[in-house]
Amino acid sequence: MHAVILAGGKGVRLRPYTTALPKPLVPIGDNHAVLEVVLHQLSVCGFTHVTLAINHLGSLIRAFVGDGSSWGLHIEYAEETVPLSTVGPLFALRDRLPEHFVVMNGDVLTDLDFGDLLHDHVLSSASLTVATAVRTVPIEFGVLDVRDHHVVGFTEKPTFRYRASMGVYGMSRPALAPYPEGLSFGFDQLVLDLIERGDPPASYDFEGYWVDIGHPEDYDEVNRTFEQLKPMLLRQKQVEAV
Repeated sequence: MHAVILAGGKGVRLRPYTTALPKPLVPIGDNHAVLEVVLHQLSVCGFTHVTLAINHLGSLIRAFVGDGSSWGLHIEYAEETVPLSTVGPLFALRDRLPEHFVVMNGDVLTDLDFGDLLHDHVLSSASLTVATAVRTVPIEFGVLDVRDHHVVGFTEKPTFRYRASMGVYGMSRPALAPYPEGLSFGFDQLVLDLIERGDPPASYDFEGYWVDIGHPEDYDEVNRTFEQLKPMLLRQKQVEAV
């Protein structure tokens, strides 16, 4: 199984941490980096090959990860010369990728089973599967339903519940086929294009742990609780009984 990790962003929201380090290498706990956790998880889930799409401070990622043998992985690199957003880096890789693969942001911490996501994606027959998690947003005000200058409804401090993209995807090569190499293109654009093409993405509904460490408050919270999270995030491979 093959995964592509998008690790080329500048991590602007996480400054000053990312002034000297690329976001995937910011420390988690006392002894780990975000990317280290992700690579460990991919190996545990049965992945054998990883492509790292790098740009900002990419040489530091190369030096840290090497050939991937520390995790039992074969790792290759795709280096952007100009920023290509979140999907753009994949256009130059499509001939080097298998028919089905996982794509993920390099700043995601989750206990999602990436192998199960890929399996579910293949069975869906969709070109793209989006891993989704439930989020709720409390509104601190009374919300009015106004029509023709009249209040026709009122809800006191409601909570809105929605499914959010986790930044983890199952993908098949046909999703990338229409686009030229070098095009700056985002996942938001891809999702809308696929809907317009009559190939709506599938949803992989996930109920476990997920956090995007791109926000400073989330990053600080992960560091504060990492010792409790570690057994879940750094679980070991199960040894099958003979």
